[in-house]
Amino acid sequence: MSQDTGLFSIRRPRELSQSMAMGSQNYSALPQPSSALKRTSSIGYQNPPFTSQHTRMSLLNSASRPQQPNFQRSSSGGGFGADAGLSSVRRSVSSNMFHGPSVGRPSFAPGPMSSQSTAGSQGLQRRSSVFSRPSVGGAMGHHSFFTQVPSVAGVPRDPRPLRDRSFQARIGQELLEYLTHNNFELEMKHSLGQNTLRSPTQKDFNYIFQWLYHRIDPGYKFQKSMDAEVPPILKQLRYPYEKGITKSQIAAVGGQNWPTFLGMLHWLMQLAQMMDRYLLGEYDEACAEMGVDVSGDRIIFRFLTSAYHDWLQGGEDEDDATAEKRLVPHVEMMAQEFERGNEKYVQEMESLEAENRALRDQIEEMEKNAPDMAKLDKHFRILEDDKRKFEDYNQNVQGKIEKYETRIKFLDDELKKTEDDLQAAEEERAGLQASVDQQGLTIQDIDRMNTERERLQRNLDDTVNRLEETHARVMAKEAEASRKLEDLEEIVKVYNTLGYQNSLIPSSAVNAKGEDYELSLNVNESNFSASQVGGLANRISTDGDRLLADPFTGYHPAHLLNLDLRGIVRSNLQALRKEINERRKRAIDDDLERRNLLDNIKEAMDEKRSEVEALEHKARAAEEEFERLKEVTTTQKLASDAQIEKMEKELAKMRATLGESVQLMEQREMNTNIEYEQLTLRANALREELHTNVESMLNDVIRFKVHVQKGLEDYESFVVDEVEQELGGDMQYADEDVEMGVDEEEEL
Repeated sequence: MSQDTGLFSIRRPRELSQSMAMGSQNYSALPQPSSALKRTSSIGYQNPPFTSQHTRMSLLNSASRPQQPNFQRSSSGGGFGADAGLSSVRRSVSSNMFHGPSVGRPSFAPGPMSSQSTAGSQGLQRRSSVFSRPSVGGAMGHHSFFTQVPSVAGVPRDPRPLRDRSFQARIGQELLEYLTHNNFELEMKHSLGQNTLRSPTQKDFNYIFQWLYHRIDPGYKFQKSMDAEVPPILKQLRYPYEKGITKSQIAAVGGQNWPTFLGMLHWLMQLAQMMDRYLLGEYDEACAEMGVDVSGDRIIFRFLTSAYHDWLQGGEDEDDATAEKRLVPHVEMMAQEFERGNEKYVQEMESLEAENRALRDQIEEMEKNAPDMAKLDKHFRILEDDKRKFEDYNQNVQGKIEKYETRIKFLDDELKKTEDDLQAAEEERAGLQASVDQQGLTIQDIDRMNTERERLQRNLDDTVNRLEETHARVMAKEAEASRKLEDLEEIVKVYNTLGYQNSLIPSSAVNAKGEDYELSLNVNESNFSASQVGGLANRISTDGDRLLADPFTGYHPAHLLNLDLRGIVRSNLQALRKEINERRKRAIDDDLERRNLLDNIKEAMDEKRSEVEALEHKARAAEEEFERLKEVTTTQKLASDAQIEKMEKELAKMRATLGESVQLMEQREMNTNIEYEQLTLRANALREELHTNVESMLNDVIRFKVHVQKGLEDYESFVVDEVEQELGGDMQYADEDVEMGVDEEEEL
């Protein structure tokens, strides 16, 4: 596998890099870290240039990450020689292909350092590493490799059983094992216990969260408090339940809030584990199974990261030739890796070609030794036809078998029923024969009785037929009467409804005047459908027939309604009609008068409206004048506010400078006091040491004196003894000499 340098090249000519930088394009798959920003040496560390790209970005991905270059692969591997490598990584010194031309490289000479720039110098270090870069703190935004997605309305519910004790224990144990196996205590210098993830402190949570996020983004530097750092980080990581976490909860993670934060830490651990597995290439096999080869992408990524790292090490005045020499080993290493990858594919291709040749030889040998394929195909088709015919025949026979089995079962049931009927008929015949024998009837009597029975049966059938015809006619009349009764009931309902609408019903209504105009039917309220079904007893029943007043008489039309409609009700309604017509005429006259009054009011309103329009015109003119004066006042206010703000900034700056001076003097005073105390302690210690030395010297002198005195006394005794033995006569003289010597020693 190799790169086709004719399609894509990382080489950026001097004249092309300027235009690409102006277009803000990044042709590399690597996002630009903040530590790689070029800065001019004249700026120093106090006033760094803040550009649109001057934010912390992660190396892994970003929200505005460009498309990866499409590296075409081939099996030749010849495109990665020394010349091709040098041409593919040439960069321009005069401009930066990642940012605008106003951003320069940093100088090796350190700028003027002061107490004000100490905190900012950490975020403006020289480009030393891509992976261990510092983060640019302050008001600059945090960009990470996770893209931002539109937020969902509302707070999503966490489906995990975070309140379950067993679930908390399980994920807490997993998190503790992960922290232990990855040297959390050694890196953070913070010890963990078995109860750390059950009842943690705020410090435990802060250390665990920082360590887990550094596993995801190693170059990030925490510069604010945790309640200010955690929400944007969770939002960038697209934690699904970050809306349910507030700053007040982050400031107190223990108690009832701990299950939520334990689930969040477990999610961060799983994300870190996934990234570790990705970096270790555990997903490469899955990509290979899907037909995507990522080995070439990994080789290119390693080349770009290592080459980019060395490119960052170059000085500001480094020329293109030195840069190309610096990148030659990386190009050669990438070419060797592609060659090694190609060797594997070449070997695999050779083995496949050998296997293909062997299979082709086997096919040719089998074709030579095999019989005529046309005859075999014909015989095979014949066998297939026979097989299909036998299958059809078997299906047909199986259907017939099922049909005959069903028929046999049916015939067996019929035979059993016939045998039972025959046995019952035999028993009945025997019983009839016995009864006939007991009565003593002859055959003629039986024939006569049968003839009479048939005649009576025919008469009964004729009577039943006539009764059915009569019953049908009665039912038709009854249905017609029922329909008429239902129509009458509907008319009564309409009448009563109109009476309610016209205030005639009930008797206490306005137009009723104490009369009862509510209409009702005087009929039975029993079920009509059951009145004509059954025998004569049902048809003459007063309880089951609504159409009959008594068992044999219907209702008279005058008795069917409770009111005299043609007499009293009609005359009263006509009188009410006349009264309503008179009231209607009076209402029409009143309406005409009111319409005239309304027209007069409309004319007056039109006049008032014209006056209002004139006043509105004056009001608009006054509002325009007010807006003009307001704009002038606002402009003057903004200018004064700007002046006030400027003066406040200067005052704050002076206060800050004064505070720093006071703090510096207090620090010097503290240092002087500490130094004075240290000198006092040293003087006391030196005095004690000198006293000890003097005492030791005096003791040595005294011991030496005692030793000399004892030696002289011994010597004196020895001399006296010797003199007494040798010079007995000179004893007096020797004694005087000895006494003189003793006196001299005592004087010493």
